[in-house]
Amino acid sequence: MAVRVRIPSPLQKLTNNQSEVTAHGKNVKEIFSDLEVQYPGIKNRLYDESGNLRRFINIYINDEDIRFLKNEESELKDGDSISIIPAIAGGGCVILHRRTDLQI
Repeated sequence: MAVRVRIPSPLQKLTNNQSEVTAHGKNVKEIFSDLEVQYPGIKNRLYDESGNLRRFINIYINDEDIRFLKNEESELKDGDSISIIPAIAGGGCVILHRRTDLQI
């Protein structure tokens, strides 16, 4: 079954600068395997050395986080879309304090 996969900017160099590609599979794991065949190297960016999805990458099927479904075994149907979203961290808050020395 054909599924649309939205590719984040940091990975688009692996997909010939395409922000959206089509892959085939019955679940997320098969989709990512198909992406690896089409775009070698992409799987290494999604999985760690142990073969687990990288911790700071969020995967959505039709706006549903796969962590609340069946993770990589989440089933897909024709026309579904997968979004690969890198987590964004950082962005601390800066508080400015004005010091005034009062002399009496």
